[in-house]
Amino acid sequence: MNNLNCGVNNLRKWWIIFFAFMFSLTGCAQLITEQKEVIPKDLNVVSIGDSLTQGVGDSSGSGGYIPYLEQQLEQLNAVKSARFENFGVKGNRTDQLLERLGQQEVKQSLQQADLVIITIGGNDIMKVFKDNFAQLSVKEFDRQRESYAMRLHEIIQTVRKQNKDAGIVLVGLYNPFMKVFADVEEVEVIMKDWNAASESAVGQYTQTCFVAVEDLFRNTKENLFYKDQFHPNDRGYELMANRIFETIKGEKLEELTNKKIIYVNEESP
Repeated sequence: MNNLNCGVNNLRKWWIIFFAFMFSLTGCAQLITEQKEVIPKDLNVVSIGDSLTQGVGDSSGSGGYIPYLEQQLEQLNAVKSARFENFGVKGNRTDQLLERLGQQEVKQSLQQADLVIITIGGNDIMKVFKDNFAQLSVKEFDRQRESYAMRLHEIIQTVRKQNKDAGIVLVGLYNPFMKVFADVEEVEVIMKDWNAASESAVGQYTQTCFVAVEDLFRNTKENLFYKDQFHPNDRGYELMANRIFETIKGEKLEELTNKKIIYVNEESP
């Protein structure tokens, strides 16, 4: 009987040792996984478009949303540095941006880009307002929206001709007339329809992304506009950068830039 008890005790002891060993292996494996180090990569970003890219309303004069987004991107383990080139021009419409995409300096930058961020469309809407101010109608905005969407397609295709691998991010429109036409429902409908056209155009291509920002500027107690009541102020640009970053970070950034995240201890295939 004593021999039997001794055998059972020995068996229990060996089972305890076995499970402790297996647990230690599991813990080591988990530790190795947690200690994986990412090999960071440089990220070349080309920002093109209108005054929102130029940064009108930014008190620092450093490019509106760009410095905020640059800082956020460089906090990612997968990004060594984020180098931005700013080709924003105040007042540019889609037709004018198309012309500038043919400039040699812009073409060369696009060819080296990992990511292309575009702000455009606000001045297209403004032109409709100015040209039809005496007889404004939603139908005219609908008609011009179709032409706007066609030019968006041209812009995306032109960027693709210069760089088939770069990710393209189109920042949506916000209502710049909130202070003037706060109670005009038609203006909200127009902005919604133009944003829908923008998102639809972008969605027809791979490695593209639409970033909605209209809601950031609607029904907020915080002042987000520059003194001209048209462009964002510093806080407005910061919120735009936050929205862009939240939309494209992680797997989305990997997908857009076509850059696989590589780990130091990752085995080659």
